[in-house]
Amino acid sequence: QVFDAGDYFGIMQVEEVDEEEEVDEEMEEQFKKPNPGNGPCFKVIVTNENGLQASNPNSVFLVDHAWTYRAEHARQQLRRVPGLLHRMANLMGIPFHGEVPDEGSIEQVLQEMWKYNQTYQLSQGTAEEKVPVWYIMDEFGSRIQHSDQPSFAAAPLFYMPQQIAYTVLWPLRDLETGDEVTRDYAYGETDRLIRKCVLLPWVPTEMLDVSCFTPEPPDEHYQAILAENKEKLPVAINPPVYAKDKVFKVFTDIQQVLNNLTHPRFVFTDNEGEADILYNFSHFKDYRKLSEEKPEVMVNQFPCENLLTVKDCLASIARRAGGPDGPRWLPRTFNLQTELPQFISYFQQRERRGEDNHWICKPWNLARSLDTHITNNLNSIIRHRESSPKVVCKYIEEPVLFEREDVGLVKFDVRYVVLLRSARPLRLYSYDVFWLRFSNRAFSLDDLDDYEKHFTVMNYAPGVTLKQVHCEDFIPLFEKQYPEYPWTMVQASIFKAFAELFQVASSKPAPLGICDYPSSRAIYAIDLMLKWDTSRDGKRIMQPQILEVNFNPDCDRACQYHPTFFNDVFSTLFLDETDNCHVTCIV
Repeated sequence: QVFDAGDYFGIMQVEEVDEEEEVDEEMEEQFKKPNPGNGPCFKVIVTNENGLQASNPNSVFLVDHAWTYRAEHARQQLRRVPGLLHRMANLMGIPFHGEVPDEGSIEQVLQEMWKYNQTYQLSQGTAEEKVPVWYIMDEFGSRIQHSDQPSFAAAPLFYMPQQIAYTVLWPLRDLETGDEVTRDYAYGETDRLIRKCVLLPWVPTEMLDVSCFTPEPPDEHYQAILAENKEKLPVAINPPVYAKDKVFKVFTDIQQVLNNLTHPRFVFTDNEGEADILYNFSHFKDYRKLSEEKPEVMVNQFPCENLLTVKDCLASIARRAGGPDGPRWLPRTFNLQTELPQFISYFQQRERRGEDNHWICKPWNLARSLDTHITNNLNSIIRHRESSPKVVCKYIEEPVLFEREDVGLVKFDVRYVVLLRSARPLRLYSYDVFWLRFSNRAFSLDDLDDYEKHFTVMNYAPGVTLKQVHCEDFIPLFEKQYPEYPWTMVQASIFKAFAELFQVASSKPAPLGICDYPSSRAIYAIDLMLKWDTSRDGKRIMQPQILEVNFNPDCDRACQYHPTFFNDVFSTLFLDETDNCHVTCIV
């Protein structure tokens, strides 16, 4: 609570160099100050006549945070919190004179803030509470410049008694009066090329000479993922053979299965040890033990299925099915942790050619659109990498839209449930009912933070209506809007994409592909959209775009409207009986 930084530091405004001076001096000055913002340039310097000693316990300072927020609430807060826009505009050197927040100034702050943002995450709580928090330090903290040889280090500290976060600032060496206070904006990054990328918001650089080609990662990459997941691969077993009339004991912790599976050849047991089928909600890890001790016990998961269900892995394995840009059924995707230079090069090349540059940043493994952001601001994408591991995918700028009487043309996505009976030989089915989700506002490529315009996941957002249309009602409405595109034709192209995806996913042995464990079975939900594309012979086509593959999907709606859903699933997967089931064989 002692505000004594003023006894040690001063904020100095740096005058621009005169035009008459030597050009090289000006270049040097330019380079020395990757000052955020476009206004006057500031530096923080040590003013205390005794300087600062790194070993002195009093040389540790706390910096206040002027604004703490989650990215999706930024616009709303700038509009509504009194004085916030004014303070942020001043801090970023954006001219703002009015009393009332105007959209132009808000937009400028939203663009510029990525040069000032810092981030942290809470390590406990619900998925919603763990979404990264962004903050902007006060005027003093925000004016500390970058240096590759910083004089200070800074880190966020959450102070529990006050439930408040500060930034701790401490010197890395002894400093004299007049020395500048700097920190490393790319702290912890040692690779020269990656540092250049990470510093791009403050030191603009052309990366066009970097190849944007992203080959599939090496085998070691997949081995490291297996080790990180602590999954133990099974030993080779012979496919078990069961009596024709065997009744299977099912052990499950999934309420939807317990409530809806009524097929006479399945009974539930509370004893995991006597079960013939383990149908678990959480991820199963020790396949080795299971394969050695109980090879005849079937399980509702495949070893290494995370290659499908985790977004960065999905993009990696999909490259087996298409050229350098990946297959046509997957939006162009970059892993921001490992492919940042390639992404920046690709972005800048598109920019130079005047092509659409809207991208969607997604965490590797959060569902329900949490911490997912649509932007055409390169700085924002580069900085989002600091919060949690993310992929960035080309945003579908020309989606096939659906006319909603009440709203106009909206985005929609389609969810199919697929049943994987075996990986090798590949046997894949689709459930005959698919599910639809719609946006609540007419689509246009603006207001990128308007959730109800750009997202279709409405059933988790509080106070937002969820528009439901059953697939049997949807098909005639769709065909009326697009008479040249009968749904059977669209669905054939969707199934072709599914077939290719599962073919590449099982084409290599584990951990490079899904493990072909004979006692594994699984259901996945695949979410997709349709986009307008041009076929090789110049025709307009609807091209499916696979967005994600979900493990153990929520089957609530399925059971509600189709009570035989789990009977059909279990018959197909565990009895190999598909005759009276609502499933279609894809492969």
